[in-house]
Order: sequence, then C-alpha cells, then structure tokens
Amino acid sequence: MITLKNVSKYYYSKGIIASGFTKINLTLNLGEFVAITGESGSGKSTLLNVISGLDSYEEGEMYIDGKETSHYTENDFENYRRKYISNIFQNFNLVNSYTVYQNIELVMLINGKTRREVKAKVLELIKKVGLTKYKNTKVSKLSGGQKQRVAIARALAKETPILIADEPTGNLDSTSAKEIIKLLHDISKDKLVIIVTHNYDQVEKYVTRKIKMHDGKILEDKVLKDTKKVTYHEEKKQNYLKVFEKFRLALRNTFNIFPKFILVLIVYLFVVSAVMMEYSFFKKQLFINETSGYNNFFQNKELTRIVIKKENKEAFTEEDYKQIKNIPHIKKIVPYDYLLDNVVYLHDENFFYYQGTINDISTLNKKKITYGTLPTKSDEILILGSPNDYALNSLGKEIIGKKVSIEMGNSSDMKKTYTITGLIYDEELKYNENGYIYGTQELVNDLKFVMNTSISQLKVLFQEEYHDSNSYDIHYKIIPNDKVKSGTCLISSDFNMTCKNETCKNYPLKIEVNNLYYQDNLELKVENTYDKKNIKTLLDDYDYDTYNGAIFINQSDYQRVFNKGNYQSSIFVDEVKNLDTVNDTLQKGNLKTLKIKDTLVTSGIVEALKIVRAIVTAILFITLFFIAYFVVRIILKSRNTYFGTIRILGTRCKDCKNLLEIELFTTSNIAYFTFILLLILNKNHILNLSILSNVINYLKLSDYILLYLACSLMSYLISLRFSRKIFKNSAMKTMREEV
Repeated sequence: MITLKNVSKYYYSKGIIASGFTKINLTLNLGEFVAITGESGSGKSTLLNVISGLDSYEEGEMYIDGKETSHYTENDFENYRRKYISNIFQNFNLVNSYTVYQNIELVMLINGKTRREVKAKVLELIKKVGLTKYKNTKVSKLSGGQKQRVAIARALAKETPILIADEPTGNLDSTSAKEIIKLLHDISKDKLVIIVTHNYDQVEKYVTRKIKMHDGKILEDKVLKDTKKVTYHEEKKQNYLKVFEKFRLALRNTFNIFPKFILVLIVYLFVVSAVMMEYSFFKKQLFINETSGYNNFFQNKELTRIVIKKENKEAFTEEDYKQIKNIPHIKKIVPYDYLLDNVVYLHDENFFYYQGTINDISTLNKKKITYGTLPTKSDEILILGSPNDYALNSLGKEIIGKKVSIEMGNSSDMKKTYTITGLIYDEELKYNENGYIYGTQELVNDLKFVMNTSISQLKVLFQEEYHDSNSYDIHYKIIPNDKVKSGTCLISSDFNMTCKNETCKNYPLKIEVNNLYYQDNLELKVENTYDKKNIKTLLDDYDYDTYNGAIFINQSDYQRVFNKGNYQSSIFVDEVKNLDTVNDTLQKGNLKTLKIKDTLVTSGIVEALKIVRAIVTAILFITLFFIAYFVVRIILKSRNTYFGTIRILGTRCKDCKNLLEIELFTTSNIAYFTFILLLILNKNHILNLSILSNVINYLKLSDYILLYLACSLMSYLISLRFSRKIFKNSAMKTMREEV
C-alpha cells in the first residue's frame, strides 16, 4: 500500500539544515498493525507526518498504492489525506469550539456525506469510545483522555484504508488504553494501522510488525505475525463537502465563538456606517448644489413637482386624474398647472400691490389661517405669503375685506373685482419670494381662459387667404360680443369691396387657434357688416374709428375655443427621494414627464463634486479595506488552527476558502442590515440620532443596493486576502504559524 525508497526529510531554519530522517526504505501493507518505537527525536512523528502527506520529503520516492508522490502538490496531498488517511494526533487537533458530536460529524461531512446520513454512525462511534453522555459537550471542556477518545472516534469515522496514530493512548488510563488498542487491532484486519508509541509493552500483544528508529534511521524492522493479504479497491468517485453542508458549517463557525463574532460584527458595522455616511454626505452636497440652480421658464420651482402631459396630446379626463391620484407618494395634483408659472398682480386704487401665483383652494394644505376665513365665492380670494413681506405685514388683519383687481402678465385686467377674505403667514417663505393666491375653481377657470387667449396664435381664413389676428393690430382681431348670434360673425363693411357683388354676407370665415398645448378651429358665417352708421345699433357702445377692422363673434363661440380642458398638469410628490419612483410609474402610464428638479441650471461645481466624490469614495474604500482586513486578521488569527485542522482531515483549500467567504459574508450582511434597522428605527423616531438623518433623507433604493454590493465586495476581498495568507503554506505550517 505504502512504499518508501531512500526517502529523506530535512528541515531548514536560519541557514541550518537539520535531518528528520534519512534514507528510509519501507513497505507497509493493508492488514498490518505496525508499531514504531524509539526515543524522542528519533524521527518517529516526522515519518508519520510524511506518510500522512502532512509534510513533504526532499529525497527519494514515496509510492501510494503504486503511484509516485514526489510530484504531488498541496492539493494532491489534500486529496490523498481525504481518500487514504485517518489520523489520531498526540495533541488531538480537535475543534475546541465544536461539541463531541460536531467534531466527529465534521470529518464525515468533509468526505461528502450529509447531516442526515451521518447521524446514526456518529452516535454509534461516540458510544464505542464511551462518550455518549458528553456528545453535546464542547471539546474545550473535556479532559485530555476524553479528547483523545474523540480524536479516535473521528479517525474511525473517516473509514479510510490507512489509520495513523501518534501516541493514541498517552492521555488515557490503563483500562481505556487497552480498550483503544484492541479497537485499533480489530480494525487493522482490513486496514493498515500505524502507531507510534513509547509504551511498546502496551501494544505488543496486538501488533503484527515492530519498527524501531534511532537518529532518523530504522534500526529494526521485524514482522511479528503473518497477516492476511488485503486488496484495496479504490473508489473512483471523489466525494467533497456538499454545498448545503458548506453553508451550514460556515454559519456554525460564524456564531460558534460569540465574542469573536461580536468583534468582527463591530468592525463591519464601522465599515458599513463609514461608507453609508460618506456617500450620503456627498449626495446631500450634490442635492444642495443641484437644487440651488435656476431656470427662466418655471415660477414654481418646488423640487417635488413633476409636469405631465399625455403622449397622445389629448386633454386629461377626470378618470385620468383618479388613476394618477392612486399612485403612491403623490401628495396633490394641480390640473391646470400653467397658472403655477404665471405671476398675477393684485392692486387697488390705494396703491396696494401684491404678486403671486393662483391656486385652487382645494389644493391648500392644512395650514392655520392667520386672519379671516377661506374663500367660498367666485369673487373671493385668500393670500398666503411671508410674514416678512412689507405689504402684508404693514396691513395685517386690515387686509381682510380689501377689494382688488387681478392683472395677469400682458393681458388686460380681469373684469371683476375680488375681495380678500383670508391671510396666512408662512414662515417657510422668504420675504422676496412670490406668494400664493387661493380662490375657487371659478376663479381658476377665469384665469385659465385669460391665459389661453394670451398664449394662443390666431389666424383668420377669409376668401382663401390667411390673416394674422393679434393684439397689436385691430385688423382681424377677434372680439367677443353677446349681440352676435352663435355660429356667425360681424365684419367691417370695408371688406365688401373684396367680395362678389360687393357684399360679404353669408361668406364663410374660419378662425384657427394654435398654442403650445392644443389646436382648434371655429367655422362661422358672416351675418352682417358694420359701418360707422350701424355699429352702435349692432354692437352697442363700440366706436367705429377705434374698432374698424375687428371681427366680432358670439361670447359662447369665443369661450369654446379658449376655455378648453387641461392638456398639461402638475403633480407634487410627498418627498424628493420618491421623485424617480413616481416619475417611472407615470411614464409607464403613457405620460410625458418633466421633473422640475432636472430643469434647474447649476454651475460646474456639481460635476466637480461628482469627481471629488468618486475619488474620496475610492480612497475611503481602500483605507477601510486595509483597516478592516488588519483588525479582522487579528481577531480571527486563531482560524489558522481551525483551517489547518480541517485541511489535515482532507478538506480542499477551495472548500476552506468558501467557508471563510461565507462566514465573513454572513457577518457583513448582518452588519449591513443592522445598520438598515437603525435607520428604520431613527426614521420612526424610536431612535433620535441626528447623525443618521443624511442617510435617511438623501439615499435612494438604488444607492442602498449599490452600497450593499460595495460592502459585499469588501467582505469578499478581505476573505480573499485572508485566504491567501492562511493557505499559502501546507496544513502543518498553517497550524504552526500565526496568520
């Protein structure tokens, strides 16, 4: 089974070469029970380590089942140990944080068994070595003799063709020692058992062969009993640690030594919190700079505002608004949002002057009214403004009942006067900001009509020729008048000269309306023509010289082309951080959207800040990586003993690395989600940690995902570097050296 030809082992230390053993020639077969004796330092344990594949050899050749091993790598020896060797060590090499059951179970899991498959066998072996009552006791609490029994049970559990024992009875009483030696003898009938002992008398009765060593050489190799030849049948299938069991072992290792877990968790919590807070700080700075920009198109620059239009350019319906209102995080909808971006002016005959934007009273959030009441009639309004505004502050409650006119942009004054019924001072408004004027839906509709007339381009098609109708020239200007019949119009008698038979009566006339939001047209017939003599009869008080050339139409026709539905609206989100989520939902509903936040023009500081953020984040990531790595390495330096032990038992380096990765990844995840829990508690005011506010206010879901991936990557890199440090040497060197 095992053949050594001129095998020598040397040790190198600080330029000094020491011999472990030299020129060993030896053949060991299945069925033998071999005892190796000799004084201390004679090379017995070194020979066992070479045969076990725990130590390399520098000279000669060792054959395993007829195969050369001089070319074996560390991975090859790991496979060899898993497949051929079971060890009983003088110093036990048990996992002290595991129970008796777990230590024996471990070696069977390493060899591809499942937890369910091994249970009965583990319990049987525990009973065989007399430790049934200690099966759930941690090994660290056992006596030396009890630990040796666990080591023997573990070796038996492995079921390999070769069992190697280094002083297996050294920590046992005489009765227990006899039982163990007999047990080893019984299993040697179909295995190769090699035992190193100082007490040869104890094993003499059972051994079939005695080898005596001195000063690294074999002095005596004596066959004491004939043995039956045993043939080894190699299993072609290689069994490795199964994926599920790998995760189970890694999770066990994570929490097995709780103080160590807490220390590593604190390190990862520090890493997670540092990354989160640094990233959120830059997000806050970016937000401040992005939102401190300007634009010349929107008066209302609230960051929670999204302007919406239909993809098909149709007007919104009440059903549309119902569906939009059901979208989560929408605070309010302003159906006719043009008014939000157009300042209106209030004034009276006593030089009172105030400007603001018109809003429907139904959109007013619950605010305490400083003076007066809410408007209820179409000619009543409420003002919301800054308490530092001179005009409002100087009047105070005297403003209630004041009658004012409303002027909008370049349009003429509204025909009505309006009564101020209420005043609200809003501390959040700056003294130089436009205020807000709230009225009923009727007021909004009136202003909407005025707005549409001011932004629309009118063209008149008459006698197959287009004519511009604008406010600067009376010719072809459209003027509403209730004395004109619906569907007809009145034009100047001057046009008669261009018509057949010098009369334009019953001629068709078409008015086309075009603006940013809609297009419409109005087809009319000329009912009559006006001149200097009949204009006052037909149209009351209009002066001919002033209005000659204008086209008069019925008021209802005029309303039809200008008092249209809502083609553009605005929605307001509850919080800025929900803008993107709501925006995506709106776009899926076939709506065109524009976030006011994206329209603000900022200086180059935003781009510079992004570059700085990338650089600082990279530096912080690298710094935290090395800090975390060195601290984790110190905390987990005892892991070399654990991984050295399981490598001796035959675990592949690959599986060891996976166990370490899963262990650190688990701790990293616990740290990450612990921090998330702290954020949730802080958001719900169970905790009140102001230091967490930036994280809550400025990070979005995508940021949390990105930072989770970054923390996971750091955990993987730490385990990768740690693995290289632990596994760069052989299993024995790993156990002997500090990480």
